[in-house]
Amino acid sequence: MIKTEERKMVLLDLMNHKDYKPMKIKEIAMVLNIPAKERDILNQLMEDLIHEGKIVKTKRGKFSTPEQINILVGRFIAHPRGYGFVEIENADNDIFIPIPFVNGALHEDKVAIKLIRKVSSGKRQEGEVLHIIERGKKEIIGTYDKNKSFGFVIPDNRKFVKDIFIAKADSMGAVSGHKVVVKIQNFGNDRRNPEGKVVEILGHINDPDTDILAIIKSFRLPTEFPKDVMKALNDIPLEVDEKSKEGRLDLRHLQTVTIDGEDAKDLDDAITIECHENGSYTLGVHIADVTHYVTEGSPLDKEALKRGTSVYLVDRVIPMLPHKLSNGICSLNAGEDRLALSCLMNINEQGNVLNHQIVESVIHVNRRLSYTIVKKILEDRDDNLLQEYKELVSMLIHMQTLAAKLRKKRKVRGSINFDFPESKIKLNEKGEPIEIMPYDRNVATKIIEEFMLLCNETIAENFYWQELPFVYRTHEEPDHEKIQNLGQFIYNFGYHMKGKGEIHPKQIQKLLIDVEGKQEEVIISRLALRSMKQARYTTTNDGHFGLATQYYCHFTSPIRRYPDLQIHRIIKENLHGQLIGERLANYQALLPSVAKRCSDNERIAVEAERETDKLKKVEYMEKHIGETFTGVISGVTNWGMYVELPNTVEGLIHVHALDDDYYIYDSEQHIFVGERTDKVYRLGDQVEIKVVKANKIERTIDFELA
Repeated sequence: MIKTEERKMVLLDLMNHKDYKPMKIKEIAMVLNIPAKERDILNQLMEDLIHEGKIVKTKRGKFSTPEQINILVGRFIAHPRGYGFVEIENADNDIFIPIPFVNGALHEDKVAIKLIRKVSSGKRQEGEVLHIIERGKKEIIGTYDKNKSFGFVIPDNRKFVKDIFIAKADSMGAVSGHKVVVKIQNFGNDRRNPEGKVVEILGHINDPDTDILAIIKSFRLPTEFPKDVMKALNDIPLEVDEKSKEGRLDLRHLQTVTIDGEDAKDLDDAITIECHENGSYTLGVHIADVTHYVTEGSPLDKEALKRGTSVYLVDRVIPMLPHKLSNGICSLNAGEDRLALSCLMNINEQGNVLNHQIVESVIHVNRRLSYTIVKKILEDRDDNLLQEYKELVSMLIHMQTLAAKLRKKRKVRGSINFDFPESKIKLNEKGEPIEIMPYDRNVATKIIEEFMLLCNETIAENFYWQELPFVYRTHEEPDHEKIQNLGQFIYNFGYHMKGKGEIHPKQIQKLLIDVEGKQEEVIISRLALRSMKQARYTTTNDGHFGLATQYYCHFTSPIRRYPDLQIHRIIKENLHGQLIGERLANYQALLPSVAKRCSDNERIAVEAERETDKLKKVEYMEKHIGETFTGVISGVTNWGMYVELPNTVEGLIHVHALDDDYYIYDSEQHIFVGERTDKVYRLGDQVEIKVVKANKIERTIDFELA
């Protein structure tokens, strides 16, 4: 019996033939000699191919590949103002869709579009949505608003621009203010709102936890592990048994530490270091051997691949692996024997890796250290801590010295460091934000960062030259147009970047050094970051632009990232000489889908983490309405100025709130100029602001000048 995929290939081969002209389904059936009794199968195959975006159906009912009739297929990203963009897979730039040409497309729909304007004179490509191939969102999270005989749901995601009509019978008894999950039954059109049915009530917007739960639901993050996964945990021991240690390199005699944040419970990396008389080092990076317990194709493995990553929300962690693994047998807890995959690197005085060894090992962590403790020992020279950890002080000093050499070496080659302050949000027992501050990046975080970067780079280079199937971490060169725009922008501040065409990371690095400590540092650094492409997982070694290295992968966090887990499996099979024949073919077929899936899941996790941070920042500023703060102008647009406070909270001063004059927006210099007073507001200026509004639904904060 011919398989479905083989039948699809036959159809695609026909339509990709150079002599093919768009045909109706009857004509295709005749050409391929498909009997009448199999026409239903043909219809279904054609529908499947349309949903996959591989073929399109014209208004005249004829079928072809999108390319044959100059049609592009991609994902529609809506903007709250009504227009949108279509992301085309493997394309450098998305395509702008003006409001009149959206034609009913909603956020995340898969759409077929045609170009209505090509790139010219600095303007981007524009397109028109021809038809919707597949709806992206079948369920929407939002706030219910009740009327007498019906209701509406206002979507939390403002990119879903239309409210959803809910008939009274379909409301599940929801009242105004309830957060609900709505199943869309009719997507409406340009003149009519979508219609839906409430399928779950999450709670009232004033209830603690409801908003976070709504974000979790909207990103479809799994909160429970399936029964077969939990059942599989019964076969996993609480302690490492003696049989599991056999055949491994015993490194328990080495002085071993973990260095993590105070709150971390999933400790997947430990460090050993020896300094030799000639000034060289032996650095050991020891990573939890998660694959010993999570075997290929097991329920645990399938669920880990499905999740792709742990998600760190402001008030909780949604782990990739159950806690028995992530916080237990796989966590490198102090005082316990643990199985590890170790990378032992011999490094000379200049910070170059002379040789290395990758081994399956048994380790024993002597002490668990936090970033704060290490900082207080190395930078603050805290007497009490120096005494308490006296046996480790020499080791920590060696770590600090080596990390500084590695950082200097990276800087010389052009590696870019974006040292933006991340937000650290403290909550009380009710989940309410009580303090927001920049996350402290200190000597300890930099030590671990350097050691993990070096280890990841060493592993990637090793497997590249072995020419084995692998998962790399790729960061491509920036888009030329974005770099040009950045160059034009920084020119207004008196900076410039040399060269035309391809850009080297050193030019970005030099720019960041030039603006360090200046008023415009934050905004120029942000714009430089936005000009970069997003890093992703690939099966080809395409280099890492930001780190200015040809070889890079993710090896060091298998508890919380699936690509690391996948890499460990490949490394271990290679160590045992098993990466041949069928196993090679298995990875060559498997890894492209693993890389894509993990890249997609990473994007979702990052967006969910940002949304919870934004939510808690709005909640925090709600308590400070009417108060004044000093901030820095971090963005200037035609609708107003964004101001960032020292605690990382950002708010908008709307242009209509600049009421002491009529202000004109200069788009080239990104400034506002007062028509009467000639007063200028520019990026990087320090301003006094007053908090006037905080909107939890839209997750926006409004300021006005104090």
